[in-house]
Amino acid sequence: MNDVFSRFSAMAEVAPQAPGLIHGEAVWDYAEVLRRAELAAACLRSMGVKRGDRVAVLSENSPLYTVLQLGCAKLGAMVACMNWRLREPELASCLAVVSAGVLVHSPRYSELAGRLARGGPALRALADICPETGVRDACPAAAQSEDGLLVIFTSGTTGLPKAAVISHRSHIARMGVLRSDLGLEAEDAFIAWAPMFHMGGSEHSLSSLMFGAPVVVQDGLDIPSMARVLRERRVGWLLLVPATVEPLLQFMEEGRYSPVGVKAVGCMPDLMPLETVRSAIQTLRAPFLNSFGSTETGLPPLSGGLLDSIDADINLGKRMNSGCELRLMSPEGHRVPDGTIGEAWVRGDNLFSGYFRDGDLDRSVFRDGWFPMGDLLRHDGTGRYSFMGRSKYLIKSGGENIYPAEIEGVLLVDPRVEDAVVVRRADPRWGEVPVVFVVRRDAELTREDVEALCRAAIAGYKVPKDVIFLAEADLPRNASGKIVREELEKRLTP
Repeated sequence: MNDVFSRFSAMAEVAPQAPGLIHGEAVWDYAEVLRRAELAAACLRSMGVKRGDRVAVLSENSPLYTVLQLGCAKLGAMVACMNWRLREPELASCLAVVSAGVLVHSPRYSELAGRLARGGPALRALADICPETGVRDACPAAAQSEDGLLVIFTSGTTGLPKAAVISHRSHIARMGVLRSDLGLEAEDAFIAWAPMFHMGGSEHSLSSLMFGAPVVVQDGLDIPSMARVLRERRVGWLLLVPATVEPLLQFMEEGRYSPVGVKAVGCMPDLMPLETVRSAIQTLRAPFLNSFGSTETGLPPLSGGLLDSIDADINLGKRMNSGCELRLMSPEGHRVPDGTIGEAWVRGDNLFSGYFRDGDLDRSVFRDGWFPMGDLLRHDGTGRYSFMGRSKYLIKSGGENIYPAEIEGVLLVDPRVEDAVVVRRADPRWGEVPVVFVVRRDAELTREDVEALCRAAIAGYKVPKDVIFLAEADLPRNASGKIVREELEKRLTP
C-alpha cells in the first residue's frame, strides 16, 4: 500500500466502527468516513477530475475538508489548500501558481470563491462535492507513491507564495515518523484545530486516519472544547503554538480539568518563555515536544526529543528523527565540523517533491537529493543540535511565516516612503511579531498611513505591530551597504 487512500481504507476494513472524524456531537466511524470519501471521489470523477489534477479548497476546518482530501487521494488528484487569511490578490496568485481546475468552497467563503473563480477554475460547493448520499466510486485507488496529494502554500523569501507539493510517499513516511518517534497508537486522538491549509491541520489528520486514530475536528482554536476533549479522550500529539499554550493552561487550571493522557504537547519551544514550557509539562502531565521541522520536511529532521523536566535548566538541544538524514553545510556546500554553525540539509522519504511554478513541478531546489532548509544549526558532537537562526531573515509569528521583503515591497512603492526595513521583535503571545522602521520622504506620513497601506495589500497577521520613523543616516549598514537588521532589533523594547 503505497498511497494514502489505500492505507486509510485498510484501517476502515480492520475497525469499521472505530471513531474516525469527530465534530461537536457528530461522530463518523471509519466505515462512514470511507463511504463519504468514495462518494467524493465519484463526484470529482464525474466532473472530469483525474490523476495529477489540482483541486483547490477554500474552507474553514470541517470533516468535509478531510473527506475531500481522501476523495482526491483515491483519484490521485492534489488538494491545493488555500490560506483564507491571505488577501484576495494573494489567493488569486496561489490559484494561478497551481493551475487549479476546480475551486471547492464552504458557505463561509462562497462570495470570495466566486470572485476568485471568474474566468478560471470551475466553482463547486464543498457540500455538493461531499454529499451524504449517492453512488460510491467503485474504481480502485489510482494514486502512485510519487503523486502529489497536498499542496501547501508557504511564504518564500520574497514573500510570494510557494506551493509545496507533498506526495503520498512523503505523507506515509511522515506518518511513520509520527508514530515511531512519539509512540502514537490507534487510541490516541488528534485534535485538528490548526487551519487545514497548514500541515498542522491536514497532514496530521490524514496521518492519524492512516493508523486508525480518531480525529477531532475543530473550527479553529476552541479552548473549552479542547479542554473537554482532553478530559474525555487520550490524545497523542497536542499541537500548540506559542499564542495558544497559556490560554489553554489557564482554562484548565481554573476549571480544574485533568487530562486523561497526552503523549506529547506543543511545538518548537525556542520561541516561547521557558516558564510557559514548564507550566505546560506540569498542567498537562505530558512531555513538551522539542520540535524542529517545516512544511517541506514534516516533523523531521529534529523533532526526536521530548522535554519532561520542569527544572530551571532546560536543554533545548534538538535530537534527530528516525528515517531521515541531516548534514550541516557551509555556504560553499561543504560539511562543517562539530561546534561550527552550518545550514541544515535534509534527505529522506519525508521530503516534499518540490514547488509548483506556473503549473509545473520545479525540483531545482534540491541538491543531489538533499533539501537545504535555510536554517542554521550547530551540532555539539553528542547528538544534540542547537538552533542558531535562519540563513534568510524570517519572522515566525504564531505558527505563520512572515518574510520582511513582502511587507517592505508594499511600502516602498508608495512615494511617501524613502526606505522601509522590517525586523522581528520577541512577543510573549505570538513568539515573534514584525516591526517596521520607516524613512519618510513625506514628513506628514503617519503610523496609521503605514498600517493602512499594509492592511490593503497583505494578510492581517503580517501587518507590523509597531512603526518607528527614523532618518536615513540612522539605518545601520555593513561595509557593503547592506542594512543590518540585527542592529535594528537591538533598538526595540519587548
